[in-house]
Amino acid sequence: MPDISLTMIVVLCVAALAAGWIDAVVGGGGLLLLPVLLLGLPAGTPAAYALGTNKAVAIVGTSGAAVTYARKAPVDVRLAVRIGIAAVAGSSAGAFLAAGMSTEVLKPLIMVVLLGVAAFVILRPAFGTAPATGPATRRQILAAIGLAGLGIGFYDGLIGPGTGTFLVLALTAVLHLDLVTASATAKIVNCCTNAGALATFAWQGTVLWRLAALMALFNLAGGMLGAHTALKKGSGFVRVVLLTVVFALVVNIAYEQWLA
Repeated sequence: MPDISLTMIVVLCVAALAAGWIDAVVGGGGLLLLPVLLLGLPAGTPAAYALGTNKAVAIVGTSGAAVTYARKAPVDVRLAVRIGIAAVAGSSAGAFLAAGMSTEVLKPLIMVVLLGVAAFVILRPAFGTAPATGPATRRQILAAIGLAGLGIGFYDGLIGPGTGTFLVLALTAVLHLDLVTASATAKIVNCCTNAGALATFAWQGTVLWRLAALMALFNLAGGMLGAHTALKKGSGFVRVVLLTVVFALVVNIAYEQWLA
């Protein structure tokens, strides 16, 4: 465990709980958790340790949410696993390139990512509110494997925050799923991307395991609660949470980057 104050440990655990809930509802919990880790770890700690620890925490909460969704949502588990296998390859490759990335590079990248998500959702007000249109075609499946698996998997290993949100958006757009079903499918895929990236970070020795274990308990509780909430409230609620999370984080990161 690094030299972190008790107050900061409490902050990190609360952030892990909130991130687990957000990630289960609409994805993007890492957009909250990673910046908190970057600020909470001792000065001079390489960014790779925040990335690796974030993965160790996130995989627990994501797994809990995936199990909760799989029990109650109409998820095509076989398709999700096929996309997830491609995501493992993508995330592992991205994680290899992440070790030398600095905090100064991460924050502007996260900012750009958030603005892109916000613009997409605002310009498509009906996005993800219609019921799923039926079984996916072969072309849709291949597109989902390439975009959601390899492409977003690579992003997950390289940077990470927002992966769940991007998976929800990609699966909704490519497979024409409603937001709740897309969130459920994304959790299974995200488990695979987290596993691939975590294996790489663990091999590189950039995971703070004791801190991650403590935060993971809170992330798991948040993830299971968030999945239950999304299943109960439906796609309209998920969309509102998505927009709220994106705008809150845009304001927060912009303040830290240019005004703090």
